[in-house]
Amino acid sequence: MAEAESPPEKTTVNIRMTETFLEDVDTTWEEYGFNSRSEFIRAILRDALKHPEFNRADLKAMLASEAEIRDGRTHSSDEIKAEYSLGKTTRDSDE
Repeated sequence: MAEAESPPEKTTVNIRMTETFLEDVDTTWEEYGFNSRSEFIRAILRDALKHPEFNRADLKAMLASEAEIRDGRTHSSDEIKAEYSLGKTTRDSDE
């Protein structure tokens, strides 16, 4: 019978941050349903390592979009097409 593998050993790492930033971190991990601050920070660091092409500008754009959706400041594709005169083919405009 094979022995069960034990989880990798963990090392404690200390970081410094402002109290305000720590409050933001704590609010965020709780909102997203993580079990602990450490679990949240590990997940964030793991994502940053696995997806280095994902940068701060991308994150800001994504968060802005999420806020617009949450606040109901979105538009249907039909509204956008109408505003920019999209979706009409040359044949449609000849009629």
